[in-house]
Amino acid sequence: TPNTKFYTREEVAKHNHSSDLWFIINNRVYDVTKFSNHPGGEEILLEQGGRDCTQEFEDIGHSRDARDLMLQFKIGEVVQEDETEEDRCELTEVSESDSSSGSWRSWLIPIALGVLATVVYRYFIKAH
Repeated sequence: TPNTKFYTREEVAKHNHSSDLWFIINNRVYDVTKFSNHPGGEEILLEQGGRDCTQEFEDIGHSRDARDLMLQFKIGEVVQEDETEEDRCELTEVSESDSSSGSWRSWLIPIALGVLATVVYRYFIKAH
């Protein structure tokens, strides 16, 4: 968009303190200084301050709501010369079905382990 402000990675790197905290996700720059209620805690944000944390953000599997919430913290984008090719994807590319299937998958292993533990307990431990 014509009103988009652009920042270099070097410029973003200077904003890495709790009183002035920026980072990059998918070539977009976010000022999260006032985002004190991050579910993972302020420490997580401070660890990522001033750097590109696209990989960490995507690895966590943030929900659609988290991605929507980020829009209010976006202050600009990385200058084209500093963009990384793998980060050109859109933050909002995750569809509702992807988001809900991610949630479902995150519960699959704990449920399977619970069922397995119950079976082992009932048939092997209780039987003896």
